Amino acid sequence: MATGIDINGNRNKAIWIGVAIGAAVGVGFALSRRKRDPWSTARSAAGRVASRTGDISAATKDIMERVRTIYEESCKVIDEAGELWQHGRKLVGV
Repeated sequence: MATGIDINGNRNKAIWIGVAIGAAVGVGFALSRRKRDPWSTARSAAGRVASRTGDISAATKDIMERVRTIYEESCKVIDEAGELWQHGRKLVGV
């Protein structure tokens, strides 16, 4: 009989340990997912942007250089298309 009580006692201990671990994990998860006030969220977002200002400025510079190249090439294409149009009009109008 004594061994039966010991086995049940060990099972009860294991169950209670499992319940305690589950409760601790649940409380920890709930605390990590709590909502923050808008100001702390804004401060953290501003901090992230400030820490990446160099990356943002380098990327913006690269984009602007590409836009300038596209604009210059577009102007060339438009000028050449205008010249071809005038040349074609002169051939047809003769």
